[in-house]
Amino acid sequence: MRYEVSVPASSANLGPGFDVLALALGWYLVVRYETDGLPGSVHVATTPELHGGPNLVLEGMQALVRETGLTLPGGVLDVESDIPVARGLGSSAAAVVAGLVLANELLGRPCEERTLFRLACSLEGHGDNVGAALFGGAVLAVEGIDGPLAVRIPIASPLVAVVLVPEALGFTSDARAVLPRRIRRVTAVRTAARTALLVLALSTGRSELLATAMADELHQPYRAVLYPHLEETIKVAQEAGAYGAALSGAGPSVLALAHPRRAETVRRALEELIARRGLAARVVILPIDEQGARVMREAELERSGVHDRSIASE
Repeated sequence: MRYEVSVPASSANLGPGFDVLALALGWYLVVRYETDGLPGSVHVATTPELHGGPNLVLEGMQALVRETGLTLPGGVLDVESDIPVARGLGSSAAAVVAGLVLANELLGRPCEERTLFRLACSLEGHGDNVGAALFGGAVLAVEGIDGPLAVRIPIASPLVAVVLVPEALGFTSDARAVLPRRIRRVTAVRTAARTALLVLALSTGRSELLATAMADELHQPYRAVLYPHLEETIKVAQEAGAYGAALSGAGPSVLALAHPRRAETVRRALEELIARRGLAARVVILPIDEQGARVMREAELERSGVHDRSIASE
């Protein structure tokens, strides 16, 4: 029996929504699994370059096994990914979600989506990226009364992401290490206000509010020390017609949100910035993924032929 799970990339924070907001993007990690009838034996055939990190697809699968106490059917695991690792685009979240969703499918779906989200939060440490990867669209992740809660935020106006992706790696541990242990009350108040404004702007189609809503003083000013291109990239993107822009997750990528008709103009402006500054980077235009994690079984794979979820334009 063959299975395929595809999971989107994601951009967390969107400025002030630190560790609570994320947006699913149309770059994908795809895992394929073919069972062989030998219980419990998983052979990893291919996997992307992980830059020394663990295989989080396997960790996700093992977490679901521990949760359920069930035994996976043996088989061969192939992992492919368009999502650049260590660029602030949710590659680890996509891998965790893919492993959880695949194992859940292999075991007959013993867990509901809320359980998958709880397990993903536990593995990833916070719910923003894994929420977007699992459910698609824009997601607000909060700690609810009964555990982690993910809430979809409707996106009421046409938006695409224009993303500047440096070749240099950025690690979350380094990006968190530069943050202060304490912040001023006024910073907390303004951050909460901008996060509320961001949710309102997305859900009501008030895209003209995104420049204000995506401004941040909680983490980006400190992380700009690590990423000297950050502030100028935001400025250039907005001057070229993007509604708003922010560091993508822990960086180094920078995400700009634009109307589809303005996206190519923003892309060209960022390409010019790259050339002018001699920055080793590329710029891609990505759709917002509204589906989240998707499973296809053998019959669906045979009907559909090849995997056809959209790939980024450059």
